[in-house]
Amino acid sequence: MKLKRIFTSLAVTALIAALAGCGSNNAASPSGAKAEGGQDAYPKKPIELIVPYAAGGGTDAVARAFADSANKVLPQSIGVVNKTGGGGAVGMSEGSKAKADGYKVTLITVEMTTLPPLGLATFKPEDFRPVARLNADPSAITVKADAPWNTIEEFLDYAKQNPEKVRIGNSGTGAIWHLAATALEQKIGTKFNHIPFDGANPAVTALLGGHIEAVSVSPAEVAAQVQAGQLKMLAVMADERLDSFKDVPTLKEKGIDLSIGTWRGIGVPKDTPDNVVTVLKDVAKKVTEDKSFTDVLQKMNLGVSYADDAAFKDAIQKDSELFAKLVTDLGLKK
Repeated sequence: MKLKRIFTSLAVTALIAALAGCGSNNAASPSGAKAEGGQDAYPKKPIELIVPYAAGGGTDAVARAFADSANKVLPQSIGVVNKTGGGGAVGMSEGSKAKADGYKVTLITVEMTTLPPLGLATFKPEDFRPVARLNADPSAITVKADAPWNTIEEFLDYAKQNPEKVRIGNSGTGAIWHLAATALEQKIGTKFNHIPFDGANPAVTALLGGHIEAVSVSPAEVAAQVQAGQLKMLAVMADERLDSFKDVPTLKEKGIDLSIGTWRGIGVPKDTPDNVVTVLKDVAKKVTEDKSFTDVLQKMNLGVSYADDAAFKDAIQKDSELFAKLVTDLGLKK
């Protein structure tokens, strides 16, 4: 009888241990994933999100809104760290060289494809593995409210008849809005007089003052002035009309096949494992569907534009080829 009690006790102990083991193996944190080879789930410690621009700007706002929403579904927190300098080169360079374990990710921007051909970056787009695009905003051709052109056709016809008389302000030579205007002039076969400014805001101020004829910056950067009746937007360089400016046509509607603009997304070093990318991609998808994230972008007139890793990679490759050619055509390649 005593021996029977011992065997019974051992059997119960073994059963409890087995059940405990099953619970341990099957426990899964929200949006976490087991690594290959039975390693611990990712993430098991806080994640650093590098923002290659200063706090307070649009890129920083997107990053912080992303982190806030991601922290609702991730078992570990994401913290934003601003690494400024070189027009985004410093932060993205650090992100490209980070350990490929998913604990240092980068908010990559379109400058990832423009800085290398300009000779202003030590990294290449191929040094990153795209995870997901979060936001995209096209270039828009905007003029003063009292300008003589009420349609994009009138504006471009005038430009063709008066080569280089149309002064278009941009956010700096070689910057995205300069390249956008250059792509447009190549498409229509004319020349603009490109006027560089230290950022989009000074360019818009110059337009309001009548010192230039147009700007090629994003809708978000002229939204307040358009809504106030000081400026008018003639067209956007997008595949479809924008929800916030439904009355503004796309260039494609006018027979000009050109979509060009800025974007922001999540990138990791190129050798980052699949299981890490899967987790981050899933989180990014949930974030772009989260009302708190979309509300932040909507208030800033920034477009929510999710693309998964494959689609994002294709878009980056397309932009890399486009901007490399434009930089060469402009004689800016170093």
